[in-house]
Amino acid sequence: MQKLKNLHPLSAMALGLSLMFTAPAEAGPISVIDDRGVVVTVEQEPKKIAAISYFAADTALALGLQPVASTYMIEDRNPDYLLDYLTDAKKLGQRASPNMELLADSEPDLIVAIRRYTEGSAKQFNAVAPYLAFNLETFGDSDRSILQMGSLLGKGTEASGLNEKFHADLAAHVEKIPEGAGPKYLFIWGGGESPWAYYNEHMTSALVTALGGQNISGSNPTPHVPDNTAYEMSLEYMLAQNPEVIFVYDYGPDRPFENNPIWSRLDAVKNGRVHFVKDHWIESHGPIARQMVLREAAHFLYPETFPEIDVRAEATKLIPATITN
Repeated sequence: MQKLKNLHPLSAMALGLSLMFTAPAEAGPISVIDDRGVVVTVEQEPKKIAAISYFAADTALALGLQPVASTYMIEDRNPDYLLDYLTDAKKLGQRASPNMELLADSEPDLIVAIRRYTEGSAKQFNAVAPYLAFNLETFGDSDRSILQMGSLLGKGTEASGLNEKFHADLAAHVEKIPEGAGPKYLFIWGGGESPWAYYNEHMTSALVTALGGQNISGSNPTPHVPDNTAYEMSLEYMLAQNPEVIFVYDYGPDRPFENNPIWSRLDAVKNGRVHFVKDHWIESHGPIARQMVLREAAHFLYPETFPEIDVRAEATKLIPATITN
């Protein structure tokens, strides 16, 4: 029963969202309401996607469409889970500050972005192409955003199928979890003295928690505040909670908190259970990224139960063999 309790709210949400969004019955204008509450309409199915986030590139690829332009997390680092499909895409810079001139040069017919970074420039984006903005914080954001983007691409049925498949895969993993309490864990990102730790509500943490992990960050005390799924955690608190497994987003070598003497006293550090994870753990809302996080997290939490995975090999199974350029 405990395993099903972890999974039930997520599966129920997926079912409800699947009923809300379906593929259009006839060709013609397609509209969705994005996370700004704005109606976004395309006159025909978009073929040239500008991805102002890896989520957009991820979802487009999972639905068989190669983006013409994309932002990046780290310059010159193509994420393994998207294989090499972004190599030829026009590089727009960081997701929080895309180059508008390069964006216009790519001539997209749909721009898909993270709301919190781009909403203030909506007028500029709309001058280039229809602009779709998503929150991309929680588990619910993942299912809903995939369905909305799929609907605009004329692939609502396929998008719903991706959600159903993921929930089935999540359920299958949960069923294999060893009995008893799962390990205490922490998911962090940061280059300062105190890293940012993610609450249970964040998509990645929600997945690790659904797999039985016990997040020392706990749940968000102010869930009504937007864009609030992480906070700065002191190493003193970290030691008091002493997680058994730590996931660190590998954003670069500048991690001063690792030089703090407290860091070496943590059980996860002493036992070699600190895992430096890649971009899909931060942008985990897309259909490919979340599948990779699910598989990797299961292995890191329960290495004797779940095998280590090859991200590129697994991603190859999830991206259609025929991609439209």
